[in-house]
Amino acid sequence: MPVRIIVTDGTTADCTQAESLITGIDAEYLLADKGYDSDEIVKKASNVGMTAVIPPRKNRKEQREYDKELYKKRHLVENAFLKLKQWRGIATRYAKNSSSFEAAVQIKCLMMWLAIS
Repeated sequence: MPVRIIVTDGTTADCTQAESLITGIDAEYLLADKGYDSDEIVKKASNVGMTAVIPPRKNRKEQREYDKELYKKRHLVENAFLKLKQWRGIATRYAKNSSSFEAAVQIKCLMMWLAIS
């Protein structure tokens, strides 16, 4: 279930928002894809008490170990994006400004949380 969202420009790399996304979150593990494989993100996760479960990029000089079995749970993150994008306005980003788009995403996230209550 989504716990925090940050809306950025379409050209902004997701990994630039990693620190903002994990700050203040109480979790044991940080599950992320190879796009988040950086020493800085792994260090930040470690500093806040999370174990980074991020597969290393192939071009890394030293391949870092990660829990492959736990990483298989990352599909749940992709499922959350799938549910968000079931709303046509979110999938196609009909909103003209970012505050309207963020509001639509927040409403859909709230609906997802209410569905499990």
